[in-house]
Amino acid sequence: MKKIITLLILTICINNSIFSQKKIEASTILNDIKNGKNISIENATIIGVLDLTFMDDALKNVPKKKKSSWFNWSSNNNSNTNEIKKLISVKISFKNCTFKNDVLAYIPTEESGYTFTASFEEEVIFKNCEFTRKAMFKYSDFYKDSDFSYSTFNDDNTFKYAKFLQKSNFYKTKFNEVATFKYAKFSENVSFANAIFKDTATFKYTQFKNGVSFSNTQFKEDLNIKYMNVSGGFDITGMDVNYEIDSKYTKINGKNFNKYLINNK
Repeated sequence: MKKIITLLILTICINNSIFSQKKIEASTILNDIKNGKNISIENATIIGVLDLTFMDDALKNVPKKKKSSWFNWSSNNNSNTNEIKKLISVKISFKNCTFKNDVLAYIPTEESGYTFTASFEEEVIFKNCEFTRKAMFKYSDFYKDSDFSYSTFNDDNTFKYAKFLQKSNFYKTKFNEVATFKYAKFSENVSFANAIFKDTATFKYTQFKNGVSFSNTQFKEDLNIKYMNVSGGFDITGMDVNYEIDSKYTKINGKNFNKYLINNK
């Protein structure tokens, strides 16, 4: 009888915890960013698309493009590019949050002819978060520390061409779909230790300038590290790859991948 009562109390507590978790509209967060307020949110469900590029606002200030035109207008008028860059100047911190819709720092649009991106001037934290839909950070520059540790990506995601100029962390991160860090650059040591990649993981052309850890990282499908370049520590203790590793032209402190493994047994 006591066990039944204890289980009932535990069930009620868990249900109350789930239903009492606060819900915050993405539009509210975006308005705070517009007004220069730092974002610090814990234990919340975020409802609505979190468009960090502020594409709708940007579209009001750019000329319409002719699809057949050879000329590409640039937001900074310095180059022939169709990229419209947004620099987020406030601190971003989400801990133990669930994003029910897309989180977008990258939006390509055929209709307008422009690609909208967001970069981050201050610290960025998405720790122990769940991205139930898209999480797109292609071309994003992270000028200060960034932390995606313990988070789960359930849908399309990309950090292609992203630049991490300070410390970054992907410890125990889980990718349930294809994950790509192609052409990404890491200026400081970064940890992917204990991360799980359930689908193909791509680190092709990725640059690790001050070391990387893949200790106990699980790659459930293929791992592409072709042309990857690592300077500094390279910890692959306990790393497990279920299928193929493409390591053609990979350089670890100047040595090709296979020679590095032989010399560091």
